[in-house]
Amino acid sequence: MTLEALLKNTEYELVKGKLDRPVTSLTHDSRKVKDGTAFVCISGTVRDAHDFIPEAIGKGASAIIIEKDVEEINGLSDLLKMNDTANVTFVKVKKARRALAYMAAAFFGNPASELITIGVTGTKGKTTTTCMIKEMLERAGIPTGLIGTIEIVIGDEVIHASNTTPEPYSLQNYMRRMVDLGLKAVVMEVSSQGLMLDRVAGFTFDYGIFTNLEPDHIGENEHKDFEDYMYWKSTLFKQCRTGIVNLDSPYVENILKDHTCEVETFGLNEKADFRAENMKFRHNGSLLETSYHVAGKMNFDVDFYMPGMFSVYNSLTAIALCSHFGLKPDVINKALTEVKVKGRTEIVEISSKVKNAPAFTVMIDYAHNAMALESLLTTIRAYEPRRIVCLFGCGGNRAKSRRFEMGEVSSKLADLTIVTSDNPRFEEPEDIINDIITGVKKASGEYVTIVDRREAVKYAIENAKEGDVIILAGKGHEDYQEIKGVKYHMDERELLFDAVDAINKEREGQ
Repeated sequence: MTLEALLKNTEYELVKGKLDRPVTSLTHDSRKVKDGTAFVCISGTVRDAHDFIPEAIGKGASAIIIEKDVEEINGLSDLLKMNDTANVTFVKVKKARRALAYMAAAFFGNPASELITIGVTGTKGKTTTTCMIKEMLERAGIPTGLIGTIEIVIGDEVIHASNTTPEPYSLQNYMRRMVDLGLKAVVMEVSSQGLMLDRVAGFTFDYGIFTNLEPDHIGENEHKDFEDYMYWKSTLFKQCRTGIVNLDSPYVENILKDHTCEVETFGLNEKADFRAENMKFRHNGSLLETSYHVAGKMNFDVDFYMPGMFSVYNSLTAIALCSHFGLKPDVINKALTEVKVKGRTEIVEISSKVKNAPAFTVMIDYAHNAMALESLLTTIRAYEPRRIVCLFGCGGNRAKSRRFEMGEVSSKLADLTIVTSDNPRFEEPEDIINDIITGVKKASGEYVTIVDRREAVKYAIENAKEGDVIILAGKGHEDYQEIKGVKYHMDERELLFDAVDAINKEREGQ
């Protein structure tokens, strides 16, 4: 592809060279430059890619895309006069990140135009909602790809995710592979950072979804304040054809400010296009059952095994979206029954596998701050368990306030807190646990401390009582434990089944 074709939808100024120069690859990372690469210089918060222009030229870059004036880039004026740049084209753009997104879309043949594109934004619920949508569409005969916090799914291929919303080159590459594989739709999590950094620029979403909004991602290198965070969330609704939004959110008007899309709503509000009514929450053996009635533009009953009001909202969101594809209630219910979201209120059925054990429920959840843990524990209390047993730790080299807050929340809302290790990183696990205990002691809940997470899980299972709900919080979908800069494999599902095996052997020997 020529540089001119790549720049077709981008406003630019030719600084030096020819636009008919062939381009074989595209990157904003100088380490990935090779012969024929167009190198896009992004002025980052940590490093400025303009400083790596000589390195990129030395590796064979055919084009350099800059966003600063030549005079502002150290040594570039002299470099442009040298023979080394005779076969390199220099182009100046207003915003390098945005240019990269449009160029990436062009490089891969604008794959979004060949897919039904669904973007989900919000503070919580994105991962679960995208998984529900994918499951529903697949069951309706619409092969669908997924791009999210945990993983990217392209047919049978599963790729570990680095960012909630990938950088433009990777994002467009994934969508091109989906098209080439015959997929018809893609559902993706769209983070505020992804919107702010133009990762999803270069195409228009067919559907944009807003789940909810709470203060998050505010601080250095993220958003300066809540208003900034909210603003960037709202930009999705200037980049989609149909917006589906949570009418119950107190921020819905802000999210829809200056929107350019058609709007549908969901929620408990009687004015919502899709409403949830008559919610019921039941503790059914080792499962937590949720049911409600869908009213408004659809009219049917829903019954599935994910707990709490947030599961009501997530499923209602997916139903509102999938109504556009003519899905029948039986298909929706079957999808909700079968969908599994790793580390998000994930029920692991093991009580029946433990010798001489009562019926109890085990859940793995990613709740790793006080707000998320409080929401989860409050939700579980609505199912009237005999006890809530909450097992968690906190990450090392992170704010100590999180430890105090999580300890206090668990002590207030759980019947038993098992304090253990999470990712200690470069701290001593015992020091982190002592901080958590400081918070635990601010309330009256019982607690035990077991440093080794494997042993802590085993303790929770072998001491379970009839009707307990045991929550393993904080790790969720993670399959590692980070200690002294090294990530060791550790999957809580494996820890659970290892505990079952160990307990059964001990009880058989009694």
